[in-house]
Amino acid sequence: MTERSARDEPARGSSDHAELLSELESHELVLAADTVDATDSSMFEVQQTDADGTFPQSVASGGPTPTGVILWTRIAPNAFDSELPLGVQVATDASFDDIVYDGAVTDAETIRAHDYTVKIDLNGRLDPDSEYAYRFVYDGVATRTGWCQTLPRPDDSPESVRLAVLTCQDYLNGYYPAYHYVAEEDVDFIVHLGDFIYESDSGAFKGLGSYEYPDREKSLPSGHDHAHSLQDYRYLYRTYRADEFLQEALESHTLIAGWDDHEMVDDIYWDSETNAPTGNHPRGDDPEFMTRLVADAIHGWWEYMPARVEYDPSGESLQERFKLWREIQFGDLVDLVMTDERLFRDPPREAIPTVDNVGPHREPPGRTMLGDEQREWLLDTVTDSDATWTVWADEVLTIPFRLGSGPLSVYPVQGGWDGYTRERQRIAERIAASSVDNFVTVTGDMHSYIAGYQQTSYPGRVTGGEGVAQGERFGVEFMTPAITSINIAEALHLTRGVRRNLTEPLVSNLVPAMNPHIEFFDGHNWGYSVLEFGHEECRYIGYAVDKTDDSPDADRDVLVAYRVPEGVIDLTDVTDQHRA
Repeated sequence: MTERSARDEPARGSSDHAELLSELESHELVLAADTVDATDSSMFEVQQTDADGTFPQSVASGGPTPTGVILWTRIAPNAFDSELPLGVQVATDASFDDIVYDGAVTDAETIRAHDYTVKIDLNGRLDPDSEYAYRFVYDGVATRTGWCQTLPRPDDSPESVRLAVLTCQDYLNGYYPAYHYVAEEDVDFIVHLGDFIYESDSGAFKGLGSYEYPDREKSLPSGHDHAHSLQDYRYLYRTYRADEFLQEALESHTLIAGWDDHEMVDDIYWDSETNAPTGNHPRGDDPEFMTRLVADAIHGWWEYMPARVEYDPSGESLQERFKLWREIQFGDLVDLVMTDERLFRDPPREAIPTVDNVGPHREPPGRTMLGDEQREWLLDTVTDSDATWTVWADEVLTIPFRLGSGPLSVYPVQGGWDGYTRERQRIAERIAASSVDNFVTVTGDMHSYIAGYQQTSYPGRVTGGEGVAQGERFGVEFMTPAITSINIAEALHLTRGVRRNLTEPLVSNLVPAMNPHIEFFDGHNWGYSVLEFGHEECRYIGYAVDKTDDSPDADRDVLVAYRVPEGVIDLTDVTDQHRA
């Protein structure tokens, strides 16, 4: 039997996250701005149309509720005048004839302190299941018009819910025409699973087959190759949010945002021995520095993402202070459950991920990706759901991913749940035993397209025991591809010409052959996916978009589509229907 490394052993105590919590206390995280009544209608008179000069990151909306959203914008520092109010208008029409809300932000010091970003929380001011136009007006200049969407009431029964699902968009490694197509999609919301930014400006996350992309260069203010400060993270968000196609999508749809590792540090985890975060960073072994850096990363994300995340400045633990994990209800049709899989995870295991080493019987009790409190919240939320479809928005691959055959197999995706098999088994057994109907997991991080089955056990010892057979199905899993980030084929220089033509069908057939619970795999393309939920079925459509073409006319194709009938755990290939 393989001996456990001391690093595998969880060592939590009451001081968990105490230093990060203390560091966050020194950060004044931006909350929604207070607005005052717009008594002077002249502030909404639009005199100029050069929105980019005054609002270089345009607008966005996020954090939907049945009665509101969070609106976001940023004023250019050279256009900012502390004596001028920032006006906001919300209307039922694009011409802003039917105004349902207007107000003014006058707290200039708060705007300046948060990199000139502004959030307005309209919760309680809008109607359920409704679309609105909105804009900001400043010194006679109006932003481009944004469109936002509220949620249905929890007891409403919408006919359908359509979600564009996105992840992993390394700015240095491609262009964003996928966002242009997302802007044109007839979807209700965008769900972003994380890696909205990448923390390096040096091409650290490229591979053998990666290109250089003109006009995508970056230079961090700190002068380092990796983010070292709040100013670096702010610079990254400003740069990413200046992309015209990304702006177009966020203007068109309301965002539901999570995070993964690159919003902070590559492969970030919590080191219980030092009571500090660490990961793949030049100073990853410096607990004091990493604590400051992650607090800076959280600060930057909070400023630039219009996310409705529970935040209590008086919380005595990190879980009480800051909760990324949350539930979003789309009437009685869909419950979307989002988790934070970075701030509470134990270190990766040091054992080689062979069949003998990855099973839950090889892991110490208590080892976790989610942390006890979040895991129990997830299980309670999923098993108590009364919605037709219960969806876990899980940043990393949940189902096993094996390369090889029999005892020669390895499980290379140790940053996913193959690296946390004991906790995965506990979650699977609880959900399966509760007979949760129509359970769907949507994942990202691995930069591939996957459609597969959630099962109580799988061949091999990845779920414990000797030669475990296929278990009972209790749900399906869909992975959305990267928008630009390096995938398996690009890392090996297999995405072009003859190499691509030979390897794309080969890999797409080999992976399901080695993983019978996986129906579809593609690691050669980039793009996004759409999930559509109705009362009779769920559909997953994976789109491939050419990231090398910085054009609204970049090639886009339906790569794959699957249908799951309500009440039946069965993946039916319907790709031809969507290509017609």
